[in-house]
Amino acid sequence: MADQTHVLFVEDDDVIREATQLALERDGFAVTAMPDGLSGLESFRSRRPDIALLDVMVPGLDGVSLCRRIRDESTVPVIMLSARADAIDVVLGLEAGADDYVTKPFDGAVLVARIRAVLRRFGHAGGGDRADESGAAATGGVLTFGDLEIDTEGMEVRRAGQPVALTPTEMRLLLEFSAAPGTVLSRDKLLERVWDYGWGGDTRVVDVHVQRLRQKIGQDRIETVRGFGYKLKA
Repeated sequence: MADQTHVLFVEDDDVIREATQLALERDGFAVTAMPDGLSGLESFRSRRPDIALLDVMVPGLDGVSLCRRIRDESTVPVIMLSARADAIDVVLGLEAGADDYVTKPFDGAVLVARIRAVLRRFGHAGGGDRADESGAAATGGVLTFGDLEIDTEGMEVRRAGQPVALTPTEMRLLLEFSAAPGTVLSRDKLLERVWDYGWGGDTRVVDVHVQRLRQKIGQDRIETVRGFGYKLKA
């Protein structure tokens, strides 16, 4: 198991849980499957998985609350699973700290592709090669935008001298903006670069992550350009 990617899968439907666990194991993942949120949280704390798949509507501790508890303790990637493409489900999960979501029923190959895409960007939190060409004030890999400092080599961010805790997805998003300050980046382009989507994705994922990033680095630092996307103020 040590050489395998460990997936925590929390799902209360026995058929979905068992079938998905078998499918993921066939693709080479080590899977710990739990039927409710409380056992899922206990397993997370004891096993420390590489990624968590959380169904929204699990008993005991719902998936959104479980995601929030995990995010309080870790930056491990989280994918939410929802039986509906309901905007409330999606936004609540993303606001709780999830990195992506998949709507049920899902094809096993699609789920595996999403998992691998999330793991790729968590394993390559970089993007610093392009950030050096941003035109911002830079010293030794550190970009400065007002009171915001981005260390593209150490993958650290400070605001007014204080450290800012970002998830790897938030860091990737900030690096994309800092690589081209003042340039408008469309939601589709951000989905491609940050979420590694080779197909059309849900732009709400981008919107919620931008909202979360603004809360951490300053509401006015990222500007919305209506009808086009977002840009980082230089």
